[in-house]
Amino acid sequence: MTFFKFVFAMFLSFLPGMIGLLVTPISTGQNAWYNALNHSALTPAGWVFSFVWTVLYFLIGIALFLIMQHPNNGGYSKANPYILFAINIIFNALWSLAFFGAELPEVALIILTALIVTAIFMARSFFRISHAAFWLTVPYIVWLMFAFYLNGMIIYLN
Repeated sequence: MTFFKFVFAMFLSFLPGMIGLLVTPISTGQNAWYNALNHSALTPAGWVFSFVWTVLYFLIGIALFLIMQHPNNGGYSKANPYILFAINIIFNALWSLAFFGAELPEVALIILTALIVTAIFMARSFFRISHAAFWLTVPYIVWLMFAFYLNGMIIYLN
């Protein structure tokens, strides 16, 4: 049963990335619209995005797995962490659809704001159940804030 919980947690955490692949080129170098935009000097190479998102999805998958595995004897319901995780995953997928699919960086920035807020609330709800799960979400939140900067700079520079 533990193995299937782990696989399920990984599937859920990678789901926005799989959805994003429908509209996001594997390498941003293959996207004419994206390449035509002015970017921040801090924008990493396309392969960095793929690598970082793979690591982050893995980390939040482990965090979800830790929540799933934790016994319900701490007095905290797992409903909030699960709901916040689901909302977060939805916003994560919507960002790719808005930014790369619809080519609407302004809308994507609004979605990214909601994504950051839900990620913070999700991490906080994880902390009540598993400190390790919380710490596994911190790099995700930091990267989302960097993504906010990059998204905002695209709007500003274009």
